[in-house]
Amino acid sequence: MSDQKRSDQHTPQDPSSQYDQPETDGETIPHPGLTEDMPEKPDHGEQSYQGSGRLTGKKAVITGGDSGIGRAVAIAFAREGADVLVACLAEEEADAKETCRLVEDAGRRGVVCLTDLTQESECNRVIDEAVEHLGGIDILVNNAAYQMAQPGGLEDITTEQLDRVMKTNLYAMFWLSRRALPHLGTGATIINTSSIQSRQPSPELLDYATTKAGIVAFTQGLAQSLAERGIRVNAVAPGPIWTPLIPATMPSGNVEGFGEQTPLGRAGQPAELAPAYVFLASQESSYVTGEVIGVTGGQPLT
Repeated sequence: MSDQKRSDQHTPQDPSSQYDQPETDGETIPHPGLTEDMPEKPDHGEQSYQGSGRLTGKKAVITGGDSGIGRAVAIAFAREGADVLVACLAEEEADAKETCRLVEDAGRRGVVCLTDLTQESECNRVIDEAVEHLGGIDILVNNAAYQMAQPGGLEDITTEQLDRVMKTNLYAMFWLSRRALPHLGTGATIINTSSIQSRQPSPELLDYATTKAGIVAFTQGLAQSLAERGIRVNAVAPGPIWTPLIPATMPSGNVEGFGEQTPLGRAGQPAELAPAYVFLASQESSYVTGEVIGVTGGQPLT
């Protein structure tokens, strides 16, 4: 785990040095990427996140909740009082079980749903299992994503890759949200994970960046249509965050020094994303809908 320099989360610190830059030597890992295989483990807030009952009794679905940002959000939601269903690929089961262990350590219910979100029927099953095992849904976090950097840009992106990126990142969000809607009551929230790539696309991530821009449009449009039903829809746009997706999908040259281009000079940790999701899921953000919150280390969302 990156060296977390704070001993108390309420102690003021220099954000540029709050975490050390991950030391990787450009090491990569097999896709889809497991936490245990990472050259340096991320901080998901296991030791630092302290809840205050902001989501007591809520029921949350988090896709891609096995590791990285999804695990950090699951930990935070559980410590705020929510039960959590984690949806992920079968290959990520080990990470998902560890996430659910952390959820259950917080005294909440954790459920693992192994699935392939590129299939509409599987997206429907995720929602159906949440209703069955959690007793309903109050929060839907569309966080799962697929990327595979192609240094050659457009000419190296195959139709097969494009199809997988679009279905995982965009189609699944449509399918999951549509299936969940009948179960979302007044006060429910949908939170989508976009990216700084939606505004500052990298050529080697052209297909991924396109989907992340689409997530922004989906968020803003759906927020307008669901406002009269008392359902809020927002998004979080991470910058460079140290998760298994990075060493599993980026060339070794991009892994080494990942995040150093930000004004804060380092990669972010998943634990630094979780509070944004908690804010958007809680009643504290009752007048916030159709918004995109950037957590980017200072890179502007322009």
